[in-house]
Amino acid sequence: MVGTEADDLFELFDDLEGQAEALYDGLRGAELGDRSRAEYARVTFASRVMASLGHSVSLRVRGVQEVAGVLSAAGAGWCRVDGSGCSWVVAVPAILAISGTSERSAPEVAWPATAKLGLGSALRRLDPQRICLLDGGTIEGTIERVGADFIELRTTAEIPGAMLVPFKAVAAAARRTS
Repeated sequence: MVGTEADDLFELFDDLEGQAEALYDGLRGAELGDRSRAEYARVTFASRVMASLGHSVSLRVRGVQEVAGVLSAAGAGWCRVDGSGCSWVVAVPAILAISGTSERSAPEVAWPATAKLGLGSALRRLDPQRICLLDGGTIEGTIERVGADFIELRTTAEIPGAMLVPFKAVAAAARRTS
């Protein structure tokens, strides 16, 4: 009888221990889920874009519709997409949606040096032939100069002289590559 009572007692303790482990696992799982959501709340759009360099992406851009190709560079407030016959610099505020991105994010310390460059630097490097505006309009021309917050274009407009376009009006800029 003594052995049976001891066995019953051990079974009771084993059962209680199993219940305690299950309860702990349930609480821990919920805690990890909460921590994961809280941690993900710190992930930025820019960090996801940086992790997606080299990926084939499709961007829905205000005033342009769709820009598709390989995400080749990104910086402070812009990204570059090289597609079929055209390279685009897209202003991040004009991006409505992007697909084809990496599941990961890249911490800021891992970003390339070009990530600190602004939209002006990207436009100087691209030397676009077409500027797409947020309102859906386009301007064809040759960039004369790029200022701190505007582009100076030479166009074939009716009024001779330079046309100034503020960065805040730019959705994207394109250059034909082929």
